[in-house]
Amino acid sequence: MKLWSKENTDTSKQVEKFTVGKDKEFDLLLAPFDIIGSIAHAKMLASVGLLTQDESAQIIAELKNIYQLTHDLRLTIDENVEDIHSQVELLLTQKLGDVGKKIHSARSRNDQVLVDVKLFLRNEIEELVHAVQPFFQLLITQSEKYKKNLFPGYTHLQLAMPSSFGLWFGAYAESLVDDLITLEAAYEVVNKNPLGSAAGYGSSFPINRTLTTQLLGFADLNYNVVYAQMGRGKAERITAMALANLADTLAKMSMDACLYLNQNFDFVSFPASLTTGSSIMPHKKNPDVFELIRSHCNRIKALPNEIMLMTTNLPSGYHRDLQLLKEHLFPAFQTLKDCLNMAQLMLSNITVKENILADEKYKYAFSVEEVNKLVLQGTPFRDAYKQVGMAIEEGTFTHTNHVDHVHEGSIGNLCNDQIEAMMQATLKKFEFEKVATAIKNLLNN
Repeated sequence: MKLWSKENTDTSKQVEKFTVGKDKEFDLLLAPFDIIGSIAHAKMLASVGLLTQDESAQIIAELKNIYQLTHDLRLTIDENVEDIHSQVELLLTQKLGDVGKKIHSARSRNDQVLVDVKLFLRNEIEELVHAVQPFFQLLITQSEKYKKNLFPGYTHLQLAMPSSFGLWFGAYAESLVDDLITLEAAYEVVNKNPLGSAAGYGSSFPINRTLTTQLLGFADLNYNVVYAQMGRGKAERITAMALANLADTLAKMSMDACLYLNQNFDFVSFPASLTTGSSIMPHKKNPDVFELIRSHCNRIKALPNEIMLMTTNLPSGYHRDLQLLKEHLFPAFQTLKDCLNMAQLMLSNITVKENILADEKYKYAFSVEEVNKLVLQGTPFRDAYKQVGMAIEEGTFTHTNHVDHVHEGSIGNLCNDQIEAMMQATLKKFEFEKVATAIKNLLNN
């Protein structure tokens, strides 16, 4: 079954196979959202007289039955059916006859897919935010636990200045705050209703788009019907950029962990059960989890560019190119959630070495501390710099391992409370409860 088929239309099997591609596989992910969108659409059709109240009630009752199949994983797309939208309409028609055929009044498959994708992305962003929260809290906890554990900081991968694991864990916690800020921006773009834009040029039916917006818990409409269609591809790209930001945080953190576990650094260790070995080298404890997180996340960082290129030079209106975006974007959500879970497992079992900076090879990490001591005693900074530099060159440099950093965000003043407050302020901007209430009302009333 195809929503666009006519009595005398028969598409080549070869063309059909190529154009459908992997779409059915990803359409099953859209199934519950297609049904939710259709329930809202049926309620709206009844409100404007395009369905009777009885017809609307029959359609909604059957849609709820089909919705239950999606949660029991019993809904499939028949071999001769093109997509999930056709499958749901087929099931309605088989059950309700001509009444079921009325569900597609005043909409196109274009805006049907648009609303499905937006509902899916909205839900996936919410799940991702929930996955970030416990990892953020772990980073804050570890930052406080290890705030007195110093280790060398690097620039250009050269020894630089003292750092601490309090700073290191806290840095990635604050990075997550900014990642969620960009994710919230993507959520705002996604959380607008395109339903009612039809094929991209609106409808001659007196539909009520504000009603479906309210029923589906959207924050607002995509008002201009042409822009509603242009938003497909753009919403995915903006979301992909937000995912890429989060992926970048995890990839950088994973690279750090791989370095710090290396025997030449030897800053941290993990239980043997969380590392892997070598087939010929019995001493090996490989950071495979972090290496795979790094690779998965680096691949996700390519997503915005992939989507940008796939939508380059497309004029306004719908184009089949957009179908392929699902294959690239949809799996990235689960990959990121898996990476977050594994990073949490690893960092909750980390052991941080004590007294790392007591090693003689790290003594020059304290050169800036010694310069600053002279400055505090009244020596001009440039003279103090030269004095310590000469001592290093002549082999007479001496130092203490004491670090006295008190400004905001430094070793002695991590400001983790302020970072937590920023995270809470960001989380409040997501309107998850409003959405949950709207969907619950839609399914239960």
